[in-house]
Amino acid sequence: MNQDYAKSFRIIRAAFGLQQSELAARMSISPSQLSLIEAGRRQPSLRVVNALASAVDVPSAIVALLASPAKDVNSKADNEISDLARALLKLLVSAQEDPQQSLKLSG
Repeated sequence: MNQDYAKSFRIIRAAFGLQQSELAARMSISPSQLSLIEAGRRQPSLRVVNALASAVDVPSAIVALLASPAKDVNSKADNEISDLARALLKLLVSAQEDPQQSLKLSG
């Protein structure tokens, strides 16, 4: 399976309203490394994927799910996919507003 982590990283960063430099600092990576990942020119290691999840207090499974190719969810109706996308975005935003809630979801 070919995960699109560039998309996943961009979605998560946008959902939390972070600049690349801010997110990179939280992840302990360079802004240029994050830029290359978001541009799709470098695949993140598992350590970097986990660092992203930790930096924004979301389960790493969400990072992977957001990186899933469309063909993996094609068996679902478009409205179900839209509902899932909205639910994930709400989860990301609520995690930013209430870190305790994200801990409950990741545990």
